Amino acid sequence: MNGRFVINQSRAKVMGVCAGLADWLQVDVLIVRLGVIVATLMTGPVAILIYILTGWLASEDR
Repeated sequence: MNGRFVINQSRAKVMGVCAGLADWLQVDVLIVRLGVIVATLMTGPVAILIYILTGWLASEDR
């Protein structure tokens, strides 16, 4: 892990949360996006709410 979590707007599809998480975990972004989809299917609105809150609260990659 590289230290701080920041969203990555350059590789973003929606808000850059998955791309930032993939950079932070040093894994492929596709794995993180599939994990978010699975989490959304399992928890419904909870995963969506966490995603949106993370996008609003995390700092942007500079």
